Amino acid sequence: MWIASNAPGSSTSKGEENSQSARDDPRIEALIASIRAHAQAVAMEIGACDISPAVLRAIARVRREKFVPRHERMLAYADAALPIGHGQTISQPFIVAYMTELLKVGAGDRVLEIGSGSGYQAAVLAELGAQVYSVETIPELAVAAQHKLQALGYRNVRVRTGDGRKGWPEFAPYRAVVVTAVAESIPPALVAQLVADGRLVIPLREPGGEQWLTLIEKHADGRVSRKELFRVRFVPLRHS
Repeated sequence: MWIASNAPGSSTSKGEENSQSARDDPRIEALIASIRAHAQAVAMEIGACDISPAVLRAIARVRREKFVPRHERMLAYADAALPIGHGQTISQPFIVAYMTELLKVGAGDRVLEIGSGSGYQAAVLAELGAQVYSVETIPELAVAAQHKLQALGYRNVRVRTGDGRKGWPEFAPYRAVVVTAVAESIPPALVAQLVADGRLVIPLREPGGEQWLTLIEKHADGRVSRKELFRVRFVPLRHS
């Protein structure tokens, strides 16, 4: 099953109104400050952790309270992961910002997201002008995410239910792929669906149980490189 908004493109006027409301919310300024502080702390561990103004603006334009359950909305702008039901979570805003930064995408780029969750990561990517194709294993989350994205005016996101390890070959190749759950290994289909010079950002579980945010780069000559960045904690990547 897949669900799509009416047409590709940027957010509609309703989405623009929503973005303006987000920029006027004082909680946004505090969240952005928290993300910047977290980035500086992580930079001490990995040597660099820059988050561009474009990504921070995208984060600031998304109303995070729209993507969390009603009883969690008081915590919507905390820099923390929150439960969204079905044993899943909405990722910490710093992690969303940093993973988005690693993808290096812009307007018109096709991005594959594995793990739609509540739709928050997809909304951030859509604010950058990317064309987002999102795969979610849990049907109820897939339907809810697309409905929220439509209601907020995002027309450049498609969501379907399926096994994320298989990607979404119909719309491949992708400039970037982002996986929002921890995997035991790199799904080969996701690498295959990347363009040359494309990037895959994925949390991977090591044999000892530690999870590492990992950047996979597919080079023009066919080589695939891997760089472990820092320890993270994600829910497991489910499959159908």
